[in-house]
Amino acid sequence: MTSPQVRIRAARTADVPAIWDMMQPFVAERILLGKEAVALYEAVPEFLVAEDAERVVGFGALHVFWKDLAEVRTLAVDPLRQGEGIGGALLRALLTRSVGYGVYRVFCLTFEVSFFERHGFSVLRDPGIDPGTYSELVRSHDEGMAEFLELARVKQNTLGNTRMIRHLPGA
Repeated sequence: MTSPQVRIRAARTADVPAIWDMMQPFVAERILLGKEAVALYEAVPEFLVAEDAERVVGFGALHVFWKDLAEVRTLAVDPLRQGEGIGGALLRALLTRSVGYGVYRVFCLTFEVSFFERHGFSVLRDPGIDPGTYSELVRSHDEGMAEFLELARVKQNTLGNTRMIRHLPGA
């Protein structure tokens, strides 16, 4: 359960320094992929943040790839606040956002398999992409999509994480 003092909201450009700072230990541990600050600013509309009365304590993004496919990415919570339900609240808000966009398949690349399983995700064995859609998705320059499709142009499983997917009701 989320701490009552924490609220989830859309990110603003003013949140990027806090997101950047909170990301760095996770990047150093190879849990998250590093991003340039400019990439974070470009992705502000994709991000939600969790904040308490003093500061940002977590964040996550939803990146739409196709009419029915999106990725939860860059989801993290301040280590001092983990175990309070903040990550789950962020994930639920991102999934709600996905449904609002009309996207009902959401994947992630993660080390936190049990966390995502608790939230209805399962290990992805076959992306289930029809040939026509595949031919469109393969044109994406996004590395997350390349890993989702297991394209040879990326070093497979750069971080050694697990591909997971959730099919949301309403499709």
